[in-house]
Amino acid sequence: MSDIPSPLGASIRIFLADGSANGVWVAEKSNWTGKALMAPRTRFRDLRSRSDLKGTGVYLLIGPSESELKASQIYIGETDNLPDRLDAHHRNKEFWNRVIVFTSKDNNLNKAHIRYLEARLIELAAEANRAETENANAGSRPTLSEPDTAEAETFLNEMLLIYPVLGVQVFQKPGAAAFRQSDEQPSAPLPLYLRGKDTEAKGIETADGFLVFADSLGRVEQVPSLKGHTIDRVREALRQGGLLVEEGGHLRLTEDHEFSSPSTAAGALLGRTANGLTEWKTSDNKTLKDLQAAESPA
Repeated sequence: MSDIPSPLGASIRIFLADGSANGVWVAEKSNWTGKALMAPRTRFRDLRSRSDLKGTGVYLLIGPSESELKASQIYIGETDNLPDRLDAHHRNKEFWNRVIVFTSKDNNLNKAHIRYLEARLIELAAEANRAETENANAGSRPTLSEPDTAEAETFLNEMLLIYPVLGVQVFQKPGAAAFRQSDEQPSAPLPLYLRGKDTEAKGIETADGFLVFADSLGRVEQVPSLKGHTIDRVREALRQGGLLVEEGGHLRLTEDHEFSSPSTAAGALLGRTANGLTEWKTSDNKTLKDLQAAESPA
């Protein structure tokens, strides 16, 4: 039996339109007709004046969330008149501080395509559950022919490859299964364990924070000095959201949840302030701090 070929590498070109990392970014992938434009809100006028911002496209507005549970707030949209639609959001939506637009270099995206892409992105964001979504409804996929559906899904796959390169992870569910170490994924993060009073938890470090696996157990009671602390608010938000439920003298995490940092994850479960770099340990008792040190040059 022949070996299954490994995935090939991909080349993504990032062009800083004005030579500044704080300006307009243009992202293109080899052998792809799509293009991504990204800009902070402070440079909206520069983005707005570009000739390649014309016509149809799918866009993402992203900014900080006011929730204790999610780091980001997003709005996903589509339009056949990008300048006018983005102008309206610039006037009327306050939360966002960055916009990412996907369009086509050869103008082959029609209205049905972008409506399909918008609906799929809303679906993926809801499944990933990593950001507060401003969209009032879930969107509905238009009926496309089989070739058009295949074309739209191909375009979507390229978008999902580029979003993380631009620092956006909201469409990828940080589920435990995605990080299992295997022969196909030997570089997957090592599982880490948290043990303490009434606490038994498992998780992994991620690019955006720390993912704690479902069914991890935490302490019901918290130390009095935690009252009003950020960790206190995180614990309360998790309980109100049904993500931490009291069972058998413990708090049980009902689903995989990504915390903003290892320390927040450890503190929320231990019911006290905690240094996540030393609290989270491998099965052979190496701390997360030890692992990070081993990855750094001497």
